[in-house]
Order: sequence, then structure tokens, then C-alpha cells
Amino acid sequence: GTVCSRLTDKLAKTEPGVCWSQLESLNQLLSFQCEHLYFRNQPNNRIHTSKYNVLTFLPINLFEQFQRVANAYFLFLLILQLIPEISSLSWFTTIVPLVLVLTITAVKDATDDYFRHKSDNQVNNRLSEVLINGRLQSEKWMNVMAGDIIKLENNQFVAADLLLLSSSEPHGLCYIETAELDGETNLKVRHALPVTSELGTDISRLAKFDGVVACEPPNNKLDKFTGDLSWKDNKYPLNNEKIILRGCVLRNTSWCFGMVIFAGPDTKLMQNSGKTKFKRTSIDRLMNTLVLWIFGFLVCMGIILAIGNSIWEHQVGDYFRAFLFQDEVVKNSIFSGFLTFWSYIIILNTVVPISLYVSVEVIRLGHSYFINWDRKMYYSKKETLAEARTTTLNEELGQIEYVFSDKTGTLTQNIMTFNKCSINGKTYGKLFSPLKKIFPLLFSYNKFQFYDHSLVESIKLGDPKVHEFFRLLALCHTVMPEEKNEGKLIYQVQSPDEGALVTAARNFGFIFKSRTPETITVEEMGKVVTYQLLAFLDFNNIRKRMSVIGTNDTFEFGGEGLRTLAIAYRDLNEEYFKEWFKLLEEANREFDKRDECIAAAYEEIEKDMMLLGATAIEDKLQDGVIETIASLSLANIKIWVLTGDKQETAMNIGYSCNMLTDDMNEVFIISGHSAAEVWEELKKAKEILFGRSTGFTNGYAFCEKLQELKRGSTVEESVTGDYALIINGHSLGHALEANLQSEFLEIACICKTVICCRVTPLQKAQVVELVKEYRKAVTLAIGDGANDISMIKSAHIGVGISGQEGMQAVLASDYSFAQFRYLQRLLLVHGRWSYFRMCKFLCYFFYKNFAFTLVHFWFGFFCGFSAQTVYDQWFITLFNIVYTSLPILAMGIFDQDVSEQNSMDYPNLYRPGQLNLLFNKSKFFICIAHGVYTSFALFFIPYGVFYNLAGEDGKHIADYQSFAVTIATSLVIVVSVQIALDTSYWTVINHVFIWGSVATYFSILFTMHSDGIFDVFPNQFPFVGNARHSLTQKNIWLVILLTTVVSVMPVIAFRFIKVDLYPTLSDQARPLKSHRRQPRRTSSRRSGYAFAHQEGYGELITSGKNMRVKNLHPTSGLGKTMYNSTSWIENLCKKTTDTVNSFSLDRTKRTQVKFR
Repeated sequence: GTVCSRLTDKLAKTEPGVCWSQLESLNQLLSFQCEHLYFRNQPNNRIHTSKYNVLTFLPINLFEQFQRVANAYFLFLLILQLIPEISSLSWFTTIVPLVLVLTITAVKDATDDYFRHKSDNQVNNRLSEVLINGRLQSEKWMNVMAGDIIKLENNQFVAADLLLLSSSEPHGLCYIETAELDGETNLKVRHALPVTSELGTDISRLAKFDGVVACEPPNNKLDKFTGDLSWKDNKYPLNNEKIILRGCVLRNTSWCFGMVIFAGPDTKLMQNSGKTKFKRTSIDRLMNTLVLWIFGFLVCMGIILAIGNSIWEHQVGDYFRAFLFQDEVVKNSIFSGFLTFWSYIIILNTVVPISLYVSVEVIRLGHSYFINWDRKMYYSKKETLAEARTTTLNEELGQIEYVFSDKTGTLTQNIMTFNKCSINGKTYGKLFSPLKKIFPLLFSYNKFQFYDHSLVESIKLGDPKVHEFFRLLALCHTVMPEEKNEGKLIYQVQSPDEGALVTAARNFGFIFKSRTPETITVEEMGKVVTYQLLAFLDFNNIRKRMSVIGTNDTFEFGGEGLRTLAIAYRDLNEEYFKEWFKLLEEANREFDKRDECIAAAYEEIEKDMMLLGATAIEDKLQDGVIETIASLSLANIKIWVLTGDKQETAMNIGYSCNMLTDDMNEVFIISGHSAAEVWEELKKAKEILFGRSTGFTNGYAFCEKLQELKRGSTVEESVTGDYALIINGHSLGHALEANLQSEFLEIACICKTVICCRVTPLQKAQVVELVKEYRKAVTLAIGDGANDISMIKSAHIGVGISGQEGMQAVLASDYSFAQFRYLQRLLLVHGRWSYFRMCKFLCYFFYKNFAFTLVHFWFGFFCGFSAQTVYDQWFITLFNIVYTSLPILAMGIFDQDVSEQNSMDYPNLYRPGQLNLLFNKSKFFICIAHGVYTSFALFFIPYGVFYNLAGEDGKHIADYQSFAVTIATSLVIVVSVQIALDTSYWTVINHVFIWGSVATYFSILFTMHSDGIFDVFPNQFPFVGNARHSLTQKNIWLVILLTTVVSVMPVIAFRFIKVDLYPTLSDQARPLKSHRRQPRRTSSRRSGYAFAHQEGYGELITSGKNMRVKNLHPTSGLGKTMYNSTSWIENLCKKTTDTVNSFSLDRTKRTQVKFR
């Protein structure tokens, strides 16, 4: 545990409250009390997401950068170059690019951390009213500590995890919005203990509050809290209904007081945030492997040349030693070879120049800006742009195989709309279709729309069944009305479904006006009618219905279709009702089987009803969700939905998104309550998939099975048909155990659709980790709430939806945008292009640097293995950072194989990234072979020509400097022509950079070989006049032309043949016209029960504890409340989870009725 309490009055007399986490032993208690003194002076609620400060930035950042193998390697080379005996190159050839890389990376890290500091300061400096020295004072959030008593006001964010003490509402109730935590915008109720709610706003009594809270240690469980309050020699149990968590917003409550339980990093919000994981792309990991291979290749070349040097020194070098200065003579040929080895390590290190990493970072930065600038991912309603919050993962977006998505707020808008209804056998309402010109009825309240004029006509004509239908909608619910100062009536709803129904009734002329524990007031077509509420039969997920009993009617609701509710009624006589009510009272008095007895009483009266009609509510999907899912599926991206919602709701959305269809071969529902039951259900699913002859893995063989999954040894290809897997959180907990997880993963990966419902944030992360570890697939997680943060951080790519549900997921994400549909463009356009460009960049980069560097290797056999360079040192320094840097950057940033429209229209173009086809180990070796061939041509063609060549004036021109200039010029032209051949998409920038780089080379070449610069720096520029002399010879230009043709022609021939015989997907897509396939929505008859309601709110209403006294009206004796006044609290606290076993597996019986 963690001590989170203020000192008692002995240590700090002005501190009002004390709390601590549950302790395991007396010794632990004593040790924590000692630590208690230290914590008193620390601001517990300070949030730290930044990594550095002014003092620690430089050492920590450099330490992190030199943990990168390449940076440490180049630092080692720099040290070698400072040793004169082995260095053939000046130290600045390495230190300049190294410092450049370190500086660019440090600036980027500092910028990112600056924004983290800015965000931290903004949060830490928010103000709250804290009870200090017996009075309320404004205090910064970062100074709030456990044990403080805080006053919150309406629409104010909660600073820390609080124990609710009192509020402005009756009986210590308050309403909160938890969008930052779970993405849900509907209000939730919290209530204080009766003993503390009496404190009210009495500052003096609150200041003297000295209760002690013993509770669970900090954890990330948003829906669970256990502890107790010790005060006035009594103990009071605490649960989640008494706690207000950091990140919540106080709504519809004027004020409340709470005591801080957990602060800062101990709050459940921050516990869910976890530590930021360092993410690296698969290309990064491959590059690290390739760098090690290249280093091994470099060592091998160094050893070969060192051995050659030792042999040459032993056989030939003795003849030259007499002409050397005495201090430069190396008498031992073996030692000479040793020094030569290190000299060649320095010279040949350009096979992996440090400019590679600079270029990679620049290209990634460019791709990130393209995402930020993409106007097609701009959401105008919220004025929200897409944002790349990291610059290191862009190419990974082009390799995604699994998408893990939240439901509420991610796939859906969390908005319910009243679309259709059936009254007395007649159906009203038509689903809107953009292909048909159907104009909606426009209503004044809440921008309500309904696409059927005949319903309004029926109401105007006074159809009694239609009137009765909407009367029932206005009466049977738990909605609370609130009238604003300007007379505007606002509905506070516990579930968005109820809000849609009551709003529909309101717009059709049946306005729910007010309620008391005994009455409901409705304005029916302009006439105000008050109904006496005799009994309220509360909703639960076993009965799947809710009823109210009035003086005249019983009103009930149920479902079929979209999210549907059937509406039925029953006339009751007074004698029957009195008998039934006695039965209900007896059930309430039961102690052991109270719930069962109440359920039986409800069943007794909820029968023999007359069906009046049904409503169809649409849980509105975000725009473009269906098309996006269909397109991603065509790209072979599997989408798993991980949601905390109930099973029926999740399945309903699955059908709405076409992730589930009636055409599927089978939908497996895993709902076992024990490991054995889950094992049996998985076994049955596997038998259906593979046949009964397939054995089921036992607990002893799961390790072997996991190894097979790691190697990708699955039998997915052998399974035909479409299957779906639905599993709830309880069953998932067993399925993730060591002896079942291999079977669960195998079955899940074969299924086209996987929906995990009622899962915790931890389980979401565990599912992602399971797929990452054993499928070796690139994963993406997308969500909008704090409960998605663990999943977002666990996946290779985390995407946050920046909508109305808060920003916690966005702050933890790698990319963010406002709508799920933008995921299609992010992956299929930006992701695919980024992967394509990065692969093309790497292939060309390795090719050009091997072509550039291996010339030194060939030259070593003709210079006595003396570690002399072919080129002058300035050309070596400038080749990668000036002569060839901009063209390759232009290709890496702007190149396209197909247009963005074709990328969207043909999702199968995404497949090469998933299969890692564009850059892998075999592609690397092909690039190396190409570079070796080019270096061979670059060296031996000029060498053969220069072997016995005279100039136009008859003079011999085969000198070292002319040879070096010829090879250098040939190299620049060859690599420029090669990148021109590699470029698929030409822009003005490409032309300027490619041909401008060639012109820059010649400008610098003539400048460095001029007389003027030699006069100023004679030691640095010894090639005086050579360029002018060499490049005026026709023979030299013919050599350059021949070298270029020999180097490039095989590549041109190979590519023409390959495109003709073995065209790639991109080659096939370029000439095609776009024919977008519109996905067809499949209709189905299935369970429409998806009502987002919880048990306990009926008794809350009938008890009157959520109603202000000023709204109460005198009622008759018949309207007295008929419930135990405390039973609603017990039910509301105890029954918060859904029972999903009642879902029928019988595919022929798809309609389940849930009455209200």
C-alpha cells in the first residue's frame, strides 16, 4: 500500500481528515507511520509525465541516445579517427554528422518534453477550494494531499479520488459525468454516507471531521472500491458508489464536499495511464539487425585487407622501408596489418553512414506533417485536426494486421435516435437512405427528426392507440427533469436509450414535465395530467424489463429489431393489486432470498398483457463506420471489438457494423463461469471449426502450442467459411489463463470477427499483448476513454478518438483524430505510403552506400593495402550529406506508387506491408548485390581504361587525382540516374533536388580544385586544377558514360521484364479506374435487447432521495411509497454487472422480449 493520509491533529491540527491504504501487518503500519513524516511536506497531487528538467536533460538525453547501437558505433569510430597512426580521414568527417544527429534528436526530444511540461503545469496549476485552517481557500491541484477536504461546484473537474461527504442534493446525492474515464456521457449517481451527508455546508463541522479511511491500495479498477470509514467509534463500509474519481465532472449538483483518498499518481485515472512504453517499428528492429550484419561484413573486409597488407609488407614493403622516415617505419608486418585493419574500419564505415539515421528522422517528420495537414481527416463539427503525436511509427501504420477497437464513442456516437415504431400492428418510420429523397419531419426540441409524416397525422386525428403508445413512453422511465432558470426543460438520463424514448414522446406532444416519489406529471397534447404512481417494478438484466403501476394502467416495454422495446399494458382491478402488493411487501421483508422473492412477485403481475406496439432505437454509428470496417477487412485487417458494454449491446453494434451477419457459418458465444465451462465451450467451437477428430490441447501441451503460434504455424488456411467469436469478461479471464490461452487465440484468429464484452481495461491490454507476443503481428488499438489507455499503450500503434468523451485516450495515444472513419485513410493512404517510401528509401540508401564504399575495397588490392582512399576526404564528407541527401529525402517524403484514391479504392494494395514484402532480409541482400556490382563497374571500368590512356594532347592522364575525379563523377551521375529510375511520382521538388545535386557537385568540385582555395588552405585542398584538366577530356566523359550505362542498363532491363511478366499489385492498380464497392448492410432478425440501463434507479426514484424538496407535492394515501427506504441502496451497490447467460444460443429464436 501507499500512505496517502494527512497527519492527525497531533501533527497538523488544521488538517481535517485522515485516510490510508489497507496495511498487512503491524510492522508495515509502523514503517508507514515513519514514512508519514516525510510525505507531509510533499505535494502529493502533482502529475509528472515529462522526462527531463533543465539540469537532467543533457546527461539523460545523451545517455539515451548512446544506448542506440549506431550512435555508440560512430562515437567509437570518432575515437579511432583521433589516433594518427591508424586514421586516413580527418576527424571532422565523423564528428560533424554525429553532432548533427545528436542535436536534431535532442531538439526533438526537448520539444516533445516541453509540451509535456506545459500540459503538466496546466493541470497541476488548476485551482480547487480546500478546507485549510477552518476556512475554504483556493489551492493548486498539485498541493492537494490525501486527507484534504475539497469543495466542488457544478461543472468542475475532480482534482483527486474523493470520498463524497455531503452535497447540495437530497440525501447526499450527486451526479457525475465519467467521460474522461470510460467514454460514457450519460450521468451517474454517487451518494454520501447518511452519517456524513448531515455535515452539509457547515464549515466548522467539516473542519472537525477526523474520520479514518482504511481502503485497498492504489489500483486501476475504475468500477470497484473497497474500504471502510471509522468515525465516532463506528465503522461504515465504503464502495464505488461513495467515491468520486479524478477526471470526473460534477454535473447538475450545485456543490459537494469530499475527502481526498488517493492523490496524484495513486488516483485510478493515473493508475490506468501506466508508464509510457518505448515503441519501435519492425523496420527499426530489422535495421538494428542489418547494422550488426553490416558491421560483421565490415570486419570481414577489414580482416581481408589487413591480411593482404601483412603479406604485401612482408613480400614487397621491405623494398620501400629505406625511403621512409625512421619514425614512420613499421618493421613488423603483422603489426602493420593490425593498424591497417583499424584504418580500413574507419574508411569503410560509410557502408552505414550516420546520415542514414538523420534521413530516417527527417522522412518520418515529413510523413507526420502530412498527417497533421490532411484536410480530409479534419472534423469540421469539432474543428479537430488529425494529429501525429509521435514521429517514429509512421511506416508501422502500413503493416497493421489487427485492430482492437472500443465501442462506445469509438464506433458509435453514444447517441440514441428514435427511428421506427410499431403501433397496433402498423409500422411507422423509414430508415433514411441517401438514394431516396425522403424529407424528415423537423421538430423544435433537440433537433429531432422522424422520416414518416403519417405518424403525425395519426396523432392529430386522435388515434387512441397512438396516444396510448406515447403516453406510455412518457410515463415508464427513470428520467429526471430539470427546469433551467430560463424555463427550459432539460432531461437528466441514466441511459441514452431512455433519453431517446422520452425525447420522442416529447416531440410528438406527450411531454414528461415532472415527477415526485408518488406522481408523474405529463403534458398530453397541451393538457397537463398527473398520474398516481402506485408501484415501480425496477429494471434488471435477468427479467430484462421495467414496469410502473398507476391508478389506471400498467405500462411495459420490450424489443425486436434495432435496439427495440415492446410496449404492453394490462388493466388491474383494485382488489387484485392489493393482494399482489401484500405479496411484494412480504418479499421485501425476506432476508435470505429477498431478490428471488421480489423477482417472483414481479413475474406474477407482469403477465397476461396486451401488446400495444414497439419502438426501434438506433445506437447511432459514427459516419462511415460500416464503409471503413468493410474496407479494412478487404485489406486483410482483422478488427476485434473490446468493450465494457453488455453482450447484447456489443452484438447489436456488431450487426449494425456488418461485422456480424446472418450469413456467417457460426457465431461462437463463450460465457462460461468457470475454467472448465470455458474449456468445454472452446472445445465445442474447435470441433465445429476443425472436425471432431481434432484433439484439444490439455494443460501440459500448451507451451508447445504457444511455440507453434509464435512460429505462425496455424491452420487458418484450412478453415473455410466465416465465423465469429463472442466472449464476456468473466470467461475471458479464464481463457487468458496459461493452459487455455493458446486454444482461445487459435480459435479467435480463425474467426472473422471477435467481440470481447464486459472486459476490464487490464483485460483489453492482455488481449493485445497475447496477439502481439504469439502472432508476431503488428497491432493497433483505438479508443476514446481512460479505460482504453492500457490497450492503447500496449499495442504497436495507439490511436485516440478526440471527441466529446474527453482527452485521456488522446494524451496516451500515438495518433489522434475525431472520427473512426479516418482510420481508413490513416492506414490505407498515409500508412501504406509511409511504409512504401521508407522501404524504397532504405533499399536505395544501402545500394548507394555500398556502391560508394566498396570502391575503397577494390582499390586496396592496387595500392598495397595501404588504407589510401580513392576519393579526396572532402568528397567522402560531402557525399552523403550534400551530394545525395536531398534527392533521397525527396523520394522518401513525396514518392507514390499509386494515387491516394487508388489506395482507398483497392484495399488489397495494403497486403505487401502486412507480409513485409517491400523491405526484408532478402531485399537487403539484393540491394547489397546491386551495390557490389555497381562498385565493381565504378572501379574497374575507369581502371581498365586508365591503365594505358593518353589525353588529347598526348600526355598521360592516368594519375591518381584524375582517376579519383573520374570515379567520383561517375558515382554521382550513376546514383542520380538510379534514383531517377526509382522515383515513381515526380514533383518539382524531385527535379530540383536530383539535378540540382548534380549541379552542386560540379560547383563544389571546381571550387575545391581551384587555385584560389588552394592558396588559402593548401593542406586541405591538394587537388589543384585537376577537375578542370580531367573533365575537359573527351575520353573522361566517355568513361563516365560507359560506366553509367553498364551500371544502369541491367536494372532497366530487369524492371521492364518484371513489370511485363510479374506485375505487382501497384502495377496492376495504376491503369485501372476507380470503382468503389459500396458495402451492403445485411438485415437480420436477432435479439434487439441492448438496453443500456442498470438496476436500482427505480427504487432511487420511488424513495424520493434524488428529488429536491421544493418539487414535492402532496399526494393521496394511495400514492404513498411502497418500498423499504434503504433497499434501493443495497440493490444499486450490489447489482452493477449484467447477467448474460440468458442469451439464447438457438439461432431460430432471435427475438428476446424485454418489457418496461
